[in-house]
Amino acid sequence: MQIDEIIKLIETVSKNNVDSLNYSTDAEKIVIKKNKTKFVAGEVQAVPVAQSVSFEAANTAEDTNIAGHTVTSPLVGTFYSAPSPDAPSFVKVGDSVRKGQVIGIIEAMKLMNELESDFDGVVKEILVKDEDVVEFGQPLFILE
Repeated sequence: MQIDEIIKLIETVSKNNVDSLNYSTDAEKIVIKKNKTKFVAGEVQAVPVAQSVSFEAANTAEDTNIAGHTVTSPLVGTFYSAPSPDAPSFVKVGDSVRKGQVIGIIEAMKLMNELESDFDGVVKEILVKDEDVVEFGQPLFILE
């Protein structure tokens, strides 16, 4: 299957009320699952990713309970805190953010996916560094 055909499958799943798609032949298998995130190949995509949760975070001196609005990674990829290496970070600790504001980028499969906050608040903590590899569901930011 060509990349154009895969992109069409992804777009079809995204546009329709379909939660998952399984496609297989003797030579290949493709599984597409629709989550809370959106993927559009070939363009930068804004992805709302925040959820309200509390979690335990390790501190070098002691364990602390950090409560707040946690922004988690919607996919596996490389986190970028700025739009380019020489540009300032989208946000830093203490910055106020608005719902819909870009707070980072995750690169996955050569596609840059913008992360948007779905919460108005203040950046309490940034849990990842620029160019860190992140996992699906990994906490990235704490907002209060």
